[in-house]
Amino acid sequence: MNEAMIPLSIAVLTISDTRDETTDRSGALLAERLTAAGHRLAERRIVIDDVYRIRAAVSAWIADPAIQVILTTGGTGFTGRDSTPEAVSVLLDKRIEGFGEQFRQLSFSEIGSSTIQSRCLGGLANATVVFCLPGSSGACRTAWDGLLVEQLDSRHKPCNFANLVIPERGQHG
Repeated sequence: MNEAMIPLSIAVLTISDTRDETTDRSGALLAERLTAAGHRLAERRIVIDDVYRIRAAVSAWIADPAIQVILTTGGTGFTGRDSTPEAVSVLLDKRIEGFGEQFRQLSFSEIGSSTIQSRCLGGLANATVVFCLPGSSGACRTAWDGLLVEQLDSRHKPCNFANLVIPERGQHG
């Protein structure tokens, strides 16, 4: 008997000083990919690259029991205003150390040594999984297709992050 995938409620936050709803290709890609995989888009928002605005948006979603996963895109580089890791890392109860490492390994085959500048990260906060991805749509595609699509699928074996945030299976609630 095939086990049915349990859809997750996922929020997408784009961090950008220049993008809006019409130019946010990364947020759109993540929203399209997650819904195509059978998940629910809980909310999609854009905030400027400001530590406190990022932290406020992510904190509100972490506190919302209806949201199980948060995907951010943007603000993970080394330019002056890139501040997503600083904003989000203090909110995490546990870091997923291997996420950034594995993302950079996948990304290396696409963009070579430039991947070293990615400060993407993953973690768990209040039984909500949080992933901070680079702002390019290519990087979001790499992260989704190479890691997240499986790790957010409750059927993926031997383990996945979905089962951590499904109330009857994990720690949530």
